[in-house]
Amino acid sequence: MTVERRLAAHNLMPGEVARRAGIAVSALHFYEREGLISSTRNAGNQRRYHRDVLRRIGFIRAAQGVGISLAEIRTALATLPEERTPTKADWSRLSRSWRGKIEAQITRLERLRDTLDDCIGCGCLSMKSCQLANPDDELSEVGDGPVRLLGRRSP
Repeated sequence: MTVERRLAAHNLMPGEVARRAGIAVSALHFYEREGLISSTRNAGNQRRYHRDVLRRIGFIRAAQGVGISLAEIRTALATLPEERTPTKADWSRLSRSWRGKIEAQITRLERLRDTLDDCIGCGCLSMKSCQLANPDDELSEVGDGPVRLLGRRSP
């Protein structure tokens, strides 16, 4: 097999990448427009993706799934090597950089899970007028929104 054929075997058509990554082709194009992945063009001006884009897409989807913004994902992916396929160590380094943010999100979700029934249980669904969870609207001094669920301190 020639070098060109071996290199071409590592290049995938958009439909194949989308199928293997479990996303729509439109999502693939969106990720490319956002600068998260890249493609090359063949002689017929058709997009081709290197196989390592599948790992990048997996990383993007996992990061999005835990609430990491596209801007943060883009910044992280920009630190990956261009000259080689990223290694497990590369991916681990990126994941570690988000550990604190993910832990804080877990804490918020646990607080939501453990206290959501306080509000729903009383039936009023209003933190401003609930005499059980927020008597005399004390939480208005702390700020707007679900201040208890966000972990803001009471007055």
